[in-house]
Amino acid sequence: MAESSTSGTSELTLEQADRITRNREKAIALKKRKVSKRAFIQKNAMREKALADQQKAELFDTEAGFILESSTADKTPNGKRAKVIIPTGPVMREEALICEECGKQFDDSFLYKHFGLAVCNGCKDDDKHALITKTEAKKEFILQDSHLDSKEPVLGFVLRRNPHNSRWGDMKLYLRLQVEARAMEVWKSKEKIEEEKELREENRQVLKQKKFHKKIKELRMHVRSSLYKKDTGLHQHEYGTESYSEATDEYSKTCKSCEYTLTYEKM
Repeated sequence: MAESSTSGTSELTLEQADRITRNREKAIALKKRKVSKRAFIQKNAMREKALADQQKAELFDTEAGFILESSTADKTPNGKRAKVIIPTGPVMREEALICEECGKQFDDSFLYKHFGLAVCNGCKDDDKHALITKTEAKKEFILQDSHLDSKEPVLGFVLRRNPHNSRWGDMKLYLRLQVEARAMEVWKSKEKIEEEKELREENRQVLKQKKFHKKIKELRMHVRSSLYKKDTGLHQHEYGTESYSEATDEYSKTCKSCEYTLTYEKM
């Protein structure tokens, strides 16, 4: 009877252990399904949000009372949407413009539209009405950015793509006549401009000469340091002739290279 009771208790313990194992596996599987379902729901929500943002980005306000759809053709190479530029038509004036060159009337022209110069397109001359870049204007007429873009009246300009590299940004082109007139306002005369150019060139040459001498000095120091070899070995004394002092009854001898004196007595 005792053996059967012990055997029943042992079988019941094994069944309980087996049941616990199965319940644990079911719980783990259920948890995995819940986590997978939650991740699936989050992924779908993110996909729907991205799609909605994309659809919203494809519609933009022109700020002119219209909502337009953008396309890949409306975007710049860096992925940004290009600015929508709507050219304006000729401005209706009560009085027609009079060309400063030929004296004829005209409604609008390139020079008047961008630079406010009353010259018709027929009288536009490539030499007289030449354009100049901002860099060239600053260098040739000794001007600063504020003289061109801030000083009243602000000079007109047109934007053109950089012919050397389109990724460098657009160039500002000014009317050379107006830049020269602005230089006269700043420097008062062409002689002052030439004097300032000469002064800046002299300073530039002085700085250039200083840099040259500095490089020469550094090169000489480098050559000297490369030729000099420091003796890191142990010094071996090379003594000269032995001498005797009757006053101290001592002998001494001196090293020929470091002048170290060794003093000693003889027994």
